Amino acid sequence: MDDEMPRYRKMLSSRRVATARPKRGRTSLVIADGGNLYLQVTLGDGGHVRRSWVFRYGLDGRKREMGLGPTHTITLAEARDEAEALRKMLVKKIDPLEAREAARRARLAEQASAVTFEQCAKMYLSLHEAGWSAIHRRQWNASLRTYVYRKIGDLPVRHIDQAAVMKVVEPIWTAKPTTAGRVRSRIEAIFDYATANGFRTGDNPARIAAALPKKAKIAPVEHFAALPWQDVPQFMSELRGLQSVAALCTQFLVLTAARSGEAIGATWDEVDLKAKTWTIPAERMKNRTLHRVPLSAAAVALLSGLPKEGPYIFGGRKRLQETALRRQVLHKLRPGNGGGRFSTSTTVHGFRSAFMDWAHEQTAFPKVVIDMALAHTVSDKVEAAYRRGDLFEKRRRLMQAWATYCTRPAAAGAVVTLRARA
Repeated sequence: MDDEMPRYRKMLSSRRVATARPKRGRTSLVIADGGNLYLQVTLGDGGHVRRSWVFRYGLDGRKREMGLGPTHTITLAEARDEAEALRKMLVKKIDPLEAREAARRARLAEQASAVTFEQCAKMYLSLHEAGWSAIHRRQWNASLRTYVYRKIGDLPVRHIDQAAVMKVVEPIWTAKPTTAGRVRSRIEAIFDYATANGFRTGDNPARIAAALPKKAKIAPVEHFAALPWQDVPQFMSELRGLQSVAALCTQFLVLTAARSGEAIGATWDEVDLKAKTWTIPAERMKNRTLHRVPLSAAAVALLSGLPKEGPYIFGGRKRLQETALRRQVLHKLRPGNGGGRFSTSTTVHGFRSAFMDWAHEQTAFPKVVIDMALAHTVSDKVEAAYRRGDLFEKRRRLMQAWATYCTRPAAAGAVVTLRARA
């Protein structure tokens, strides 16, 4: 059969095709129709019979088979027409299988060329966001909507170059270097995904860091503005005078040294008041690891006095917005806003820094206990390998000591200044 096409004889009938099956004791049968066309019959589990068309041919010393489809989809007449077209390709020394693969690649390339950056970004997000926290998902979506989609979202991802990415990043690089760096990094990740899926080829156009000023030169690194640990009792004293859900959430956040997103998103089913434990699931943690927080007596008392009006501890049926902590708490405790004596633009996250400074300077608890209280990832691989527990009871004593310090009577007439940590 090599390089020679047999005489075309119509040996099969529609009835034969419909009724052909292997003989007893066998599981397969191949019947020639002529002209390189064969009927392939296979006996499956439970006696189910599968019938399909196969085109066998030889070219350049190679024998090959090409499936044409099942008989319930491709009729005998259609299979013969297809076989005739394939024989004509063989006359021209064109390999039918290679031609089919080339056509498939061309279709994929055509489809890929139509994929826009926004479509590709949404595919990337769909793949990854299940492993992200709710805050991380919101940040990704917000940054892409605000800075990226309106400039390159409608462009085919295959045709976007470095110049297009520069038009996205350059306008915000000086004014918002941290945000710009995150946006560039996210664009880069999306382009890597696009390349891996065949939507584009070549270098990643988001690798433009060398063309931009160093962030350290245009915006010195600044840490979250923090309240000095010495002033926390006074702050807590004034905080207890505010009657709002946001103020209660801020108290809880300070007492537990939690991140704002963790406290705001806390639900009643995460808390066991009898065991005095708050268990934050991995999907809500920054390091994607479940975190148990020992609740001090003050934290338990605070939670015990709250009504259960919905799944969220602070907000009931609707999750409290993070901006409420700044607007309804920190803003009100500044001069001119209702009698508060605190000033400057401290952040809620800065209370974690105050807790860490207090713990290191005023207690004898080991660094690893303090780090675990803050849910910091243990960077030392050797230490991480041996430190398999979470030092929960030691952390319970630490958090109780912190709560005792936070709730002690503040000095009368003390004026506290919220200042940034350099």
